[in-house]
Formats: sequence, C-alpha cells, structure tokens
Amino acid sequence: MKQIIKNAKIVNNGHIFEGDLLINRGRIEKIAPIIDAHGIEIDAEGLHLMPGIIDDQVHFREPGLTHKANIESESRAAAAGGVTSFMEMPNTNPATLTQQLLQQKYDIAAENSYTNYSFFMGASNDNLEEVLRTNATDVCGIKVFMGSSTGNMLVDNRGTLESLFSQCPMLIATHCEDEATVKARLEMFKSEANHARFHPIIRNEDACYLSSSLAVELAKKHNTRLHILHISTEKEIALFDSKTPLKEKRITSEACVHHLYFNDNQYVTLGNQIKCNPAIKSESDRKAIFEAMLNGTIDIIATDHAPHTFDEKSQPYSSAPAGLPLVQHALQLMLSFYHRGEITLEKIVEKMCHAPADCFNVKDRGYLNEGYFADMVLVDLEANELVSKPNIYYKCEWSPLEGTTFQGKVQTTFVNGNIVYSKGLFGAKGQGKRLNFKA
Repeated sequence: MKQIIKNAKIVNNGHIFEGDLLINRGRIEKIAPIIDAHGIEIDAEGLHLMPGIIDDQVHFREPGLTHKANIESESRAAAAGGVTSFMEMPNTNPATLTQQLLQQKYDIAAENSYTNYSFFMGASNDNLEEVLRTNATDVCGIKVFMGSSTGNMLVDNRGTLESLFSQCPMLIATHCEDEATVKARLEMFKSEANHARFHPIIRNEDACYLSSSLAVELAKKHNTRLHILHISTEKEIALFDSKTPLKEKRITSEACVHHLYFNDNQYVTLGNQIKCNPAIKSESDRKAIFEAMLNGTIDIIATDHAPHTFDEKSQPYSSAPAGLPLVQHALQLMLSFYHRGEITLEKIVEKMCHAPADCFNVKDRGYLNEGYFADMVLVDLEANELVSKPNIYYKCEWSPLEGTTFQGKVQTTFVNGNIVYSKGLFGAKGQGKRLNFKA
C-alpha cells in the first residue's frame, strides 16, 4: 500500500519547502507540492520531514556484553531518536576480528534490528589477512584503535599500521589517542586522580594530536581513505581541510554530540556519567569543534553511543568504564543549538544525514530524493520533552541528560517505508536492511 505524507515542511539538500511525499514499495516515488494518489495519507501539517539520521559510530555491545545493551534494544532507541541507519564498532566480546564473527553480527541484526545497519571489521596487530578479505560493497569500513579504549583492541605496531594503510583499499576509521602519552600521564597523576575531572588531564590534547597526526601522515603517505572519529580538541582541527568538497576528500573527520554539547566544567556534577574516550575537554575546545563542524573542516556529526550499566559507571573513577548512551537523544541535542540560533536545520540535516551518506558512499540513503529508500523522520520542533526514566529506551536505562527538557521531538520514524516508531509506540523489529556502498 502506498503512503502519502501530506503538507510537510521538507528539509533536504540545503532547502526547506512545503510539499507532499509519496512512498511506494519502501522507496520515495515522488516529491511534489501536491500529490493526489491512492494510499494511506499521513497529515504532517506543522511538522518537518527530514532524512533519517545515519550514525557512523555506535557500540551496541552484542555479542558478549549484552547486559549493557544489544542490537535490538539500542536500534529501538535509535529509531525513537530519528536514527534510521547505524554503523557499529568491533570491540564486542569476542572482538570482530574475523569474517565469520563479522557475519554473525549481520545475522543478528537481520533478525532483530529496527533500523538499517552495518558493522566495521576490526583490525588487530595480527589479522591483516582477514581485514583484506572484507567486502567494500557491504561493509562500512575497517576500524583501527590507535589508542586503547573500552574493550582493548589497541593497534600499536608501526609495521602493522604501515601494512594496513598501504594495503587496505577500504575506508579506515581510527580512534586516535597516543598510548604512551596516556600511560605517562596516568602515572604522573595516579596518586591524585580520584575523580572524572582528571580524565581530560590524563587523556589530554597532546595524546589526541600525536595519534591523529600520525594517522594523517600515514594516510597521505599511502593515499589511504582515512576517517578520524570523535575529534575532541582544537589542536587537531588544523589537520583537516575545509576547502575541498566532502565527496573529493581522502581524509575526513567526525564530531560527536557530547564533544559539541558538554565541557570539562560538567565533570563536577556528572562525573563518570560523561567519562568517555577521548575525553570531553575545555569550553574553548568545544567551541572550536563546533565552528569546525559548521565551516566544513569537520565533516559529520555522530554519537559514539557507548552504554554501560549505571552500577558500572558508579564505580570509582579509575574503575568506571568510558562511554555514555546518546543515540536516542542526538537529534534533540542538535535541535537545542538550533533553537539558540547557533545552527540551521539545513546544516543539521547536512551533517547528520547527507554527509555520512557521502562520506561512506552509502547507496540510496541519506537524502529525500526520488528513488531513494524511504528512511525519514517527522519532527515536531515545538513539542517539549523531559528526558526521564519512562522515556529512555536504552537497555542501561539511564542518560546523562536526565532532567533536561528539550524543545523538539521525533514524532514518527520510517525505515524502508515502514513506521518503526510513532508517538511512543514501536513497529516490528527486523525491518532494517544491510547498508550497501558504492565501490
């Protein structure tokens, strides 16, 4: 049955215009000022229709860490937040270091995911042969931890890095923190580091810059397609290019919503709740990252959604794991900047929908274009929502944003033309598809 979304304010490709949109067999068949067709009509009067968000960095913890989260629970939360496609990281248990383990995650998602999905192949110091077997048309990329994080997959062998960067034809996504610097600073402050406020002091800007600059050096040397994740410092911004169009860049970068929203002053009240790697740093860093995102130096916005149980996060600073849950609330965080006049809706859609599709060469998604899959979100910009336990869908059941009232709320989320979330109710799981990529 065809569906017609009527009277929407459509946000797409740098423009906002009023019109109708026709969905047929999971794809967008037509966009026009007025569409007369037989089918189910959805009145979107007063609502904005935008492409579904593509989040290129999440940790859904399956397999092996499912007491924290799983693909079903976190894709459900993602759908409630307007995220229609995700790319998930390999630091599960076991780590995704073989083609067989990679396929097992795809099999789980095919049955249980509410949204579209892709999974990074993980790199280690000794699995180059497995990495090079990865199919670039249906796997989003290769993940390299050039700094240890939760679920240690550190790649610290220079020869391994040279081999990866010189031989891998696919996009390499990196977590960049220099391990030697982090270890030295941890030793320096270990007698007094008893609170999360020490986290950005230990994992400081030098640790980030040394590693990011090495990744850029290797990528330029070997003409590697490099994507550096979660930029957290002003110093790193100089490594990237603001003038070259995204589709022509060989080296790209990402800002995560927590590095755009929080600063190190908030460790006092939130403590381990906002402990993450790389660390949330100063207000001047936050402002510089935000500006770099606006001017095109930093290319996309993601979440690095990384849930842990509240009991785990309540441990002493040195024992508490790094990471925070964000995928349900990323759009609302960005809409808070919109309502303050700091970013336009068109720019939010560019950075959260269009740019991830362009950066990863995702086929037929990320835009509201005729012929593309009908991954879409209806948003009420005027509705207020208080983040509280009853409306948090993460399996971990907490958020550092609890008690915050956001202006702007996802009303309905479509994945491949199917309504998977609407006004607090969910459709059936298993309606997401495996993402495909242009070679």
